[in-house]
Amino acid sequence: MSNFNYSYDDEPAGNQKARLELWDMLSILMLLVTVCLVAYFAAVFLFPNSALNPFPPNQVDPFAPPTPTITAIQLEPTWTVTPPVLVTDTPTLLPTFTLEPSPTLFSLVPPTDTPTVTPTPKAPFSATVTYIDSTIIHPEAACNWQGVGGTIVDANNADMLRMTIRLVGFYNSKTKNELTVSSIAPAYGKSGYEFFLGSVPISSKKELYIQILDQAGLPLSDNIYIDTFNDCSKNLVLVRFKKNP
Repeated sequence: MSNFNYSYDDEPAGNQKARLELWDMLSILMLLVTVCLVAYFAAVFLFPNSALNPFPPNQVDPFAPPTPTITAIQLEPTWTVTPPVLVTDTPTLLPTFTLEPSPTLFSLVPPTDTPTVTPTPKAPFSATVTYIDSTIIHPEAACNWQGVGGTIVDANNADMLRMTIRLVGFYNSKTKNELTVSSIAPAYGKSGYEFFLGSVPISSKKELYIQILDQAGLPLSDNIYIDTFNDCSKNLVLVRFKKNP
């Protein structure tokens, strides 16, 4: 067997105690300081109004100038004059004499009321109606024509153009409601107008009337009622309107 020499002077390396160096101690110190700072800032962030925060929010600066406050100008109250109360003595009325009643005259005959005559308003235009032979205006139609025509003039007999004329009523058992304007039938004159009724003259008694209207459709004349005849010498109704002075 081999002989081995063992030295018991040195301890085994595994049993040596670890020693802290200076740098290790500084690192531990910096770590502790860092942890403390993080905890401090976290506390200030979570509780900004705590005593740990040297600059809490909404802190009033004692050296800051005062904030001006706008105060609305108030008007002085209106002074109302209170009239003095006058105390007056109520005079004592003197006794009065009662007059004897006087006789009232009356009549057994009741009075007659006199009616008041109300003047009838005059229309702006009046008309004259004549019955003539239609061949004067329509010679080519002979007696196969019947209608109404005429003119409109002012108080000085000057022709009035573009006036509205309406023919209303019944003719040959049919309803008539037609409009035309003056100056479209120059055969009667500058302000001539015309309504065609039919190709066969027939007789009727005041079943048709003619009138002038203003631009709003209101009448400027009374209803001028006309007749028709089955006579070839009267198959044209000539209505001449003239403005009243």
